[in-house]
Amino acid sequence: MTAARIGIGGPVGSGKTALIERLLAEFASIGIEVAVITNDLVTDEDAERLRRGGQLPPERILAVQAGACPHTVIREDPTLNMAAADRLEARFPQLQLIMIESGGDNLASTFSLDLVDWWMFVIDVAGGDDIPRKRGPGVLQSDLLVVNKSDIAPHVGVDFDAMMAEARAVRNGRPALATSCRQGSGIAEVVEHLRREVLFS
Repeated sequence: MTAARIGIGGPVGSGKTALIERLLAEFASIGIEVAVITNDLVTDEDAERLRRGGQLPPERILAVQAGACPHTVIREDPTLNMAAADRLEARFPQLQLIMIESGGDNLASTFSLDLVDWWMFVIDVAGGDDIPRKRGPGVLQSDLLVVNKSDIAPHVGVDFDAMMAEARAVRNGRPALATSCRQGSGIAEVVEHLRREVLFS
């Protein structure tokens, strides 16, 4: 069995690692075998955070150091991430899903389909309610758009319902889901979407 490979991209601070933490807990509860690859420029910061969380054995979490623009190793030359995913599959043949987290990047970030089968893009309300209107490739082209930190919208002057409506409008029918990783809301919907669209379960 070959594990499905999904990308998780988005700007710095949008909540990619927090989303992965929430997804790991949900996948564990339903028996999905998962591994994670993180990408940072010159550190293993996100990988170490996930290892400290204890939701996966540490050996199922690999770190790739991009050493340059974050999108280089997920789009222009994804060979480092491809090799890391191959190592995980060889070591853990029971894996069903490998999540590949991009380093924090801008709205132009996308994943090579040589690397992933499917990818999501994470934005958050703290970045401003005009993000959907900017129509970056990540917002427009991802298989799933996740709008995170819905809980803080009233505190940053964002009309969250309007932001979600604009996000869905610019995506022309592609799905967009709202989450609050801090509160755990919307996570079950993301998991259900992944099960249906990626794992076919």
